Amino acid sequence: METNRVKQIHDFEQSIWLDLIDRQLMNSGSLQRLIDEDGVRGLTSNPAIFEKAISGSSDYDDDIRRLAQEGKSNDDIFYGVAISDIQRAADIFRPVYDDEVVGADGYVSLEVSPRLALDTDGTIKQARELWKAVDKPNVMIKIPGTEAGLPAIQQAIADGINVNVTLLFGLERYEAVAEAYIAGLEERAAKGLAINNIASVASFFLSRIDVLVDPMLDEKGAGDLKGEVAIASAKKAYEIYKRVFSSDRFQKLRDKGATPQRVLWASTSSKNPAFSDVKYVEALIGPKTVNTLPLETLEAYRDHGQPEARLEQDMDHATQVLARVNEVGIDLLAVTTQLETEGIDKFIKPYDKLLAAIDEQKKALV
Repeated sequence: METNRVKQIHDFEQSIWLDLIDRQLMNSGSLQRLIDEDGVRGLTSNPAIFEKAISGSSDYDDDIRRLAQEGKSNDDIFYGVAISDIQRAADIFRPVYDDEVVGADGYVSLEVSPRLALDTDGTIKQARELWKAVDKPNVMIKIPGTEAGLPAIQQAIADGINVNVTLLFGLERYEAVAEAYIAGLEERAAKGLAINNIASVASFFLSRIDVLVDPMLDEKGAGDLKGEVAIASAKKAYEIYKRVFSSDRFQKLRDKGATPQRVLWASTSSKNPAFSDVKYVEALIGPKTVNTLPLETLEAYRDHGQPEARLEQDMDHATQVLARVNEVGIDLLAVTTQLETEGIDKFIKPYDKLLAAIDEQKKALV
């Protein structure tokens, strides 16, 4: 029998996480099958995923009715049902977590409200509340890697909260996120608190970069670089990861049991039909990394993926791609800043849609 192609990726020390959560996935046993057969080792969620799950199913009606009768706000109703799903998913992944060293796998992610993306204090407050409410060691709280998010990331790590840093597009910001993680560990260690039980990933978004940059490349007469900028950026991010987490500074924390903050590849479904549907999986398989896949991308890879460690291949070419982008007059810092702003909006809109849907369901149910 042919070895499962998704499962083979783990042979190259990369973990595949699922970018999806809903009750049907758990009720049907499909999530457990993905763990058993495909070797899926974690799960991520976001407001858009929960909006689809809750609006597209009657599975949540009883919880919405109960929470509404308790006088909960729409936000509290959403987090009430989301926390319940996350707790259940965390229990399903607990054997994976228990089998690994801390900081490896078995994690399930829950995001703070996208409306807090530019609010440091609000993010810290909600991250603490969600961490306490979920109360599972294998949960990560997702915090956007915005400028306002950086001190919140550092504080959450210092508090001992596992963090999935989301919405990363640029290399400068990624390095600042790694710095926030290390500073949070140092702050915690300085108080004599344990740092050997904290895990974090930095989620670098890929396909959205090419969607924005590729038309610019055409305009600048550099169309031969279409589809290359996101992968080149990811390869350079991995260079930063290796440099930062092999430093003497981090070694002092490693000696106390700290684990590196792994890079996670996100936004990995191909948005351009001209590209392979597994483009952002194939190119970035490499050690000590995570790739979080929508179900359709995972299924496509199971069907026709070709697992091989490619992340550190053609590093010179990645450098040349980014240099040429700069030479033709495209400001990648401006591009990634725009993507961050748009990314926040892309999570706020489904979040607001979700709250409106909860409000409608609440009126119908109560």
